Amino acid sequence: MLSLILAALLSDPVATPVSLPSQPAPLHGTLLTPESPRAVAVILPGSGPTDRDGNSPMGVSGGAYRLLAEALAEQGIATLRADKRGIAQSAAGGMSETDLRFSHFVEDARGWAAQAAARTGRPCAWLIGHSEGALVALAATEGGNDKVCGLVLLSGAGRPARIVLEEQLGPQLPEPMRTQAFHAMAELEAGRLAPDTPPELAALFRPSVQPYLISWFRLDPARLIADWDGPVMIGQGLTDIQTSETDARALAAARPDATLVLWEGVNHLLKIAPADRAANLATYSDPALPLAPDVADDIAGFILQPR
Repeated sequence: MLSLILAALLSDPVATPVSLPSQPAPLHGTLLTPESPRAVAVILPGSGPTDRDGNSPMGVSGGAYRLLAEALAEQGIATLRADKRGIAQSAAGGMSETDLRFSHFVEDARGWAAQAAARTGRPCAWLIGHSEGALVALAATEGGNDKVCGLVLLSGAGRPARIVLEEQLGPQLPEPMRTQAFHAMAELEAGRLAPDTPPELAALFRPSVQPYLISWFRLDPARLIADWDGPVMIGQGLTDIQTSETDARALAAARPDATLVLWEGVNHLLKIAPADRAANLATYSDPALPLAPDVADDIAGFILQPR
């Protein structure tokens, strides 16, 4: 009996604090390593002040990234997940809003991928990008990257940010605010600052954030996924109220050889949830709710399949 207990303890994955050199300060995360890992992946977080576990002060405490890391470890896959720059233990690595660009998150992803591969003795690391992290993962392959084995894109946008924002904002805005907002986004997509924006939308178009928006709006997920020649899995929950099947299919159309997985009854946090908005959002703050049963299995199966 003692030998069985010891064997179980020895096989538990090991959580190791890791850091990534960066300016103005290092970034911090956790490497979760099972015994004799068969692969390693970096979990790239979604938008907003998201920490390594997938939580944020914006009402998200479901721990989706921690749950995913633990589930993948059970199947022999090591994971590295990190606090975004400016968040939690990476708070000192934050930058002023005026200086921050989308490319900073892309360079962070590349750095974490190289470190994950080196620390586990693997030739490369997989990038598992969730929500905005899916676009970060795609952009990290731009120009080629031999430290990236392949991509797993979860709940990611399949169309440029301007199109998605117009779709989200359009029905909510009266004229002439709607036309003004759409004009501002077109200017930003073209790489130009937009000085004349609706005062009511200052939170979105404030001058200090416009350079970041320009760096984000230039990226086209469909073009990036078409240019990447490595393996890709696209995963999308069908009760996701933030991204949609339309986006998943747009990505798949640009890469017909990609593996497309649609999960019935699964929401943006990769958990079972109804389509009803209030009930769906309630899962965001429930850390006791597990990941949907098929999510980790499908991801692990894709990563570990022979190639």
